[in-house]
Amino acid sequence: MEFISAEAKYVLQFINQTNRSIFLTGKAGTGKTTLLKEIIQTTYKNCVVVAPTGIAALNAGGVTIHSMFQLPFGGFIPDNSSPQFNESSKFESRATLRRHFKMSSLKRSVIRNMELLIVDEVSMLRSDLLDAMDFMLQSVRKNNHAFGGVQVLFIGDLLQLPPVIRDEEWRTLRNYYRGKFFFHSHVIEQNPPLYIELSKIFRQTDERFISVLNNLRNNTITQNDIQILNEFVKPNFDLKTNKGYITLTTHNSKADAINIQSLLDLEGESKVYKAEITDDFPDKIYPIEEYLELKVGAQIMFIKNDLSFEKKFFNGKMGFIKSISEKEILVHFPDENRTIEVEKYEWQNIRYYLNENTKEIEEEVLGTFVHYPIKLAWAITVHKSQGLTFDKAALDVSQVFLPGQAYVALSRLRSLNGLILLSPLRMNGISNDQDVMEYANNKATEEVLENTLQQDTKNFIHNYLINSFDWSDLAQEWRNHQFSYNEKPDASEKSKHAIWAKKCTEEIDKLIEPSKKFILQLNKLFSQDIDLKYINERIQAAFNYFLQPMDNLVYELLWKLEEVKRIKKVKTYYEELLVLEELQIKAVLRLMKAKLLIETIVNGETISKEKLTSDEIKYYRINKLKVISEEFKKVNVTLIEDEVDLDRYEKKKKTKEPKKSTYKITHELWLENKSIEEIAILRKFSTETIYGHFTKLIQEKTISIDAILPESDLINLAALFEGYNNESLTELKEKCGEKYSWSTLRMYKASL
Repeated sequence: MEFISAEAKYVLQFINQTNRSIFLTGKAGTGKTTLLKEIIQTTYKNCVVVAPTGIAALNAGGVTIHSMFQLPFGGFIPDNSSPQFNESSKFESRATLRRHFKMSSLKRSVIRNMELLIVDEVSMLRSDLLDAMDFMLQSVRKNNHAFGGVQVLFIGDLLQLPPVIRDEEWRTLRNYYRGKFFFHSHVIEQNPPLYIELSKIFRQTDERFISVLNNLRNNTITQNDIQILNEFVKPNFDLKTNKGYITLTTHNSKADAINIQSLLDLEGESKVYKAEITDDFPDKIYPIEEYLELKVGAQIMFIKNDLSFEKKFFNGKMGFIKSISEKEILVHFPDENRTIEVEKYEWQNIRYYLNENTKEIEEEVLGTFVHYPIKLAWAITVHKSQGLTFDKAALDVSQVFLPGQAYVALSRLRSLNGLILLSPLRMNGISNDQDVMEYANNKATEEVLENTLQQDTKNFIHNYLINSFDWSDLAQEWRNHQFSYNEKPDASEKSKHAIWAKKCTEEIDKLIEPSKKFILQLNKLFSQDIDLKYINERIQAAFNYFLQPMDNLVYELLWKLEEVKRIKKVKTYYEELLVLEELQIKAVLRLMKAKLLIETIVNGETISKEKLTSDEIKYYRINKLKVISEEFKKVNVTLIEDEVDLDRYEKKKKTKEPKKSTYKITHELWLENKSIEEIAILRKFSTETIYGHFTKLIQEKTISIDAILPESDLINLAALFEGYNNESLTELKEKCGEKYSWSTLRMYKASL
């Protein structure tokens, strides 16, 4: 990690070594987003990321709470009553919410296999919505522990954006809740998460400024703090002559008016750039406006960090438009006397699905939104500035209307040197929510973190191993399946397979008694603090004893599925077998992971994604299918569907690597001899975006230009570029007209 603090280390350990739910908070600029990315990349757990709004979900790389858990909009009453609905407010209760749990098998399998749920921007999460999530998880997972037994990581700063509850809704909800924040939910009051706060600030280094921000945040602002801030009051500050300052204001209309007027005041013609939207990307989650209007001289800011090695810009970095043409935008940074071309950024609308082979939760891209990651930046609202970092800002905090908004506005700045206050700071309206301040008293000390981690790690290892050998629920599913044959008439197609089901159920039943004895043995070993090396020996012996019969049941199920899929009018029966197959394979893979887990611990290594996987685990199901495919051929049964199935898996395996750079995924597809057009279709991007990837790959010398362009074009382009050293390609494009596209010129320039 490019940063690491003691608290961040603890968070990573609690995620990977325990099942403890965590509330991760921290002041602005302490690296919550960076840590979130690190967790997603390193955890071995089946992980799903959600957020209260579409934009927050997009920025976190996840989906909305409502779409993931199929929850209706409106309030939730945490009992079984049948509440009254009126015109302005709609409420669900447990009794009515159950209607919404009729979900697709894809979504149900994701929820059943989820191990870690990350909720980002938790400051906006309402108490009643969190209780609805909890009820839904318990119902679908058939598990009455909090959140259906899923570990939850809540991330957010409660002193930033609060939840929104209308007065008429609150009149009903206040009968059930003490407050509106996530920690007021019944599930959190009964199962409080461990409160970890990141304290090291990466954004500010000015101790005087950090002290003022801390006091403002903690409702302990002093007269001295006010005096320090009021040194920067300049009511007549001329923003037109002092370029590079962004005005932070409280209302959208004011920020929009400033940006529109400032653009109109510039001379010259404007150009409008439209986002490239491919497939399913709803307008309500557009990360920026679909249309971007610019003029030369316009003050802009970047709204994303530069993902490339050069790190040429960051989220909130200001610049000025130096030149614009149809397909090229150049931005100048006066303080650095540097100009860069703005490259487009890719946002993905995803959904989660369960990989049927590895039983791991993966992401599927539904659609993409590609646009220049910049916006006009003469003004922005405090609300939209969250997550941004500014070197220079003019703050209008005279009309602050929410607790914490003055803190959010001021904490965007790197230092006091870049601060201008357009009016004096007044004490009224800037105090923070008292409930939030009181909840902050729950913050865990380092001693508590250390002791809890040790105890929870031991419990986690113990429970992980026990659960890996506890197949009572799985055996019950087999018994239920066997019993279901009695409900079908003897002449039905399903009834022909009753003897097979009875034989399989007897096989799993034979394992239950020895597995229970082994669990009792494990419990005794853990209670006596026996050396882990000895426990490892017992696990290895148990693994060798149980794997073969459990593995045989997987084989039986996969064979039966292949047999049944060739029979007509047995869709329901086939789906019943699929549910059993998911549970049986999951049990075998869990057994394999338990063996790796104890080996990792005995070797003194950190539990991680790399340590708890192997080729045997990754390709377990696919290798079984290949064996069955060969055996079906021997008995002259065509396995057309299965060969398609294998191809689809191989394709998914190669293209589904969401943590790789977007250019690397394109390069891998290119190495598979896919054309640029085919890559664009597969990746749900325009061909222009894929050409942009190739420009980057050529620049990094991963691909040679002559692999893409014919020799005749290279000769012509060499002549065209001879002696040309301008930053902009506009002049060359005008010279060559339609003969060469912008993409071709960019690729050739990158090769020089």
